[in-house]
Amino acid sequence: MKNKLISIDKALDLIKDGDTVMYGGFIGVGTPETIVDGIVERKIGNLTIIGNDTGKPGKGVSKLVAARLVKKAIVSHIGTNPETGVLMGSGELEVELVPQGTLAERIRAGGYGLGGILTPTGLNTDVAVGKEVITVDGKEYLLEKPLRANVAIIRGSIVDETGNVYYNGTTRNFNPLVAAAADIVIVEAEKLVKAGEINPEHVMTPGILVDYIVLEGGKN
Repeated sequence: MKNKLISIDKALDLIKDGDTVMYGGFIGVGTPETIVDGIVERKIGNLTIIGNDTGKPGKGVSKLVAARLVKKAIVSHIGTNPETGVLMGSGELEVELVPQGTLAERIRAGGYGLGGILTPTGLNTDVAVGKEVITVDGKEYLLEKPLRANVAIIRGSIVDETGNVYYNGTTRNFNPLVAAAADIVIVEAEKLVKAGEINPEHVMTPGILVDYIVLEGGKN
């Protein structure tokens, strides 16, 4: 069995300047803070980030935005992090706003190898600018293309040594989605257990999707 547990330093070696990074979290809840802090410390920059939002000041990926490490954010909203809006307005940060359901489905399409999704959401709005409109049975839909990333960083409440993940409560949010749509998946574990200690019915992200495990707080 492959040993997936690595140090935070080795995990950060896998994230490069210019990468596209997907992340779990909803206003920072369920975001792997240890990994985010490591990216800031190493100043890994020019990143494109994909997730539900840009956190809130001092929480989640807002720290990447504050450190000027993000060139583009693909998110459903930025209202909880005023600095994102300021940088967007000044032209220092490109922001692509995607309706939340559409964002989730674009990520799912990337994970499942689909060519995109069709949705009426955003028709005849700024969301539709530059996008293909397809008519099906007389009804128009936007073609929204799939999203994938070089690296996905997720946070698990309980993770076993093979990478199976359980998320407690609302920390689940976007974590399972992004875990399926990246070339490399790193999970930050709040608690690490032996294989078989998680009830199979409670596994929310299967270990086959997880490449590496780091411990919350950078412990080893």
